[in-house]
Amino acid sequence: MTVQDVPGAFPTVDVPDHAHYTIGVVILIVGITGTLGNFLVIYAFCRSRSLQTPANIFIINLAISDFLMSITQSPVFFTNSLHKRWIFGEKGCELYAFCGALFGITSMITLMVIALDRYFVITKPLASVGVTSKKKALIILVGVWLYSLAWSLPPFFGWSAYVPEGLLTSCSWDYMTFTPSVRAYTMLLFCFVFFIPLIAIIYSYVFIFEAIKKANKSVQTFGCKHGNKEFQKQYQRMKNEWKMAKIALIVILLYVISWSPYSVVALVAFAGYSQVLTPFTNSIPAVIAKASVIHNPIIYAITHPKYRTAIATYVPCLGSLLRVSPKDSRSFSSYPSSRRATVTSQSSDISGLQKEKRQLSSLSDSESVRETLPSFKVVDSLDEMHYGAYYKSSRESRWTK
Repeated sequence: MTVQDVPGAFPTVDVPDHAHYTIGVVILIVGITGTLGNFLVIYAFCRSRSLQTPANIFIINLAISDFLMSITQSPVFFTNSLHKRWIFGEKGCELYAFCGALFGITSMITLMVIALDRYFVITKPLASVGVTSKKKALIILVGVWLYSLAWSLPPFFGWSAYVPEGLLTSCSWDYMTFTPSVRAYTMLLFCFVFFIPLIAIIYSYVFIFEAIKKANKSVQTFGCKHGNKEFQKQYQRMKNEWKMAKIALIVILLYVISWSPYSVVALVAFAGYSQVLTPFTNSIPAVIAKASVIHNPIIYAITHPKYRTAIATYVPCLGSLLRVSPKDSRSFSSYPSSRRATVTSQSSDISGLQKEKRQLSSLSDSESVRETLPSFKVVDSLDEMHYGAYYKSSRESRWTK
C-alpha cells in the first residue's frame, strides 16, 4: 500500500476498491442506526414529562452528542469512501475532525458524569437528596460541553492539527507526526478525555456494586426474619438497582471496547513506532470508535422499561418490536391527560366559588351579606388548601413513578 499524491487534491491510498466500499457500507449502517436510535431517545424524552428527571437529562445529553456525531461523520465518511479519497478540501477536513472530536469527547465526559451521579445516588443517598436538580444538571452539562470544546479547539491554533487519517477518507487530529508539540497534545488528550474519565467510571461502579451487594444482603437477612412487606419492597428496589448497575457495566465495557483500539493506535504512534501502522490499522479502529454511537440507545433506551413504553406510545409501529403491550402504552399516554383533566376540574370549582364570592361582594351595603362574607372566605381558603394539597400529591406521585 502506497500513498499517491494527486495534483490539486488530497493524497490517496493505493488499496483495493472493495476496501473503501466495505468500510463505506459499515459506516453507513452505523450512521443510520445511530441517527435513528438516538433520535428516538431524544423524541421520547421531549414528549414524555415523566422522563425529564435530572438523571435522565444526562442520558439525553449522551443521545444528543451521539446523534450529532452520527449526522456529521457517517455521511461524509461514506461519500469519501465511494470516491476513494477526501473530496471536501482542507477546511472540510478540519471541520469534520473538529465535530468528531467535540462530540466524541462530550460523550465520554457525559458517561463519566452519569457514573458519578449514580455513585452519589446509590452510595450516599442521604447526602445526595436535593443536590441534583434540573437546573444543576443543566449547569453541569454546560461545563461538559465547554470542557469538550476546550480540548477540540487547540488544533485550530497550531497545537497539533486536523489531518486525513487511515485510508485518507476521514480526518482526525494528527497523532502520527513525531514532534514535541503533537506528542504533548496527544498525551494530554488521552489523559484528560480517556484515561481519567475511565478511572472515574471504574471507581464509581466498583463502589456501586459494593454498596448494592451489602444492602442486598442486609435486606435479605432482615426481611426474611421479619417477613415485613416493607422489607420486600426494599428488596425489590435493590434488585432494580442491581439491574441498572449491570446495565451500566455493559456501558463501560462497550465504551472501553469501542475506544481502546483507537487509543492503542494513537499511543503506538506517540511512542515513535508509526512505521508499523498501516492505513488499515488506522482506519478500522476509527470505524469501531464511531460505532459507539449505536450502543447507548440500545442500552439506555431499548432496555429501559419507561423508555420502551414511551417510544411504543409515541411511535406505535415500534410497540411490537419493543414488546410493549397496547395496555401499557394506553396507560402511559392516559396518565398526563387524566391529570390535566382533574386539575382543570379543580380549577373550575375554585373559579365558581370566586365568582360567587364577587357577586355577593357587590352587595356589600347589605348588613346580612357582610355577615355572610367571612364564611365564604373560609370556604375559599379551605378550597385553596385542598387544591394545594392535591397539586402537591400529584407532583409527588408523578415524580415517584
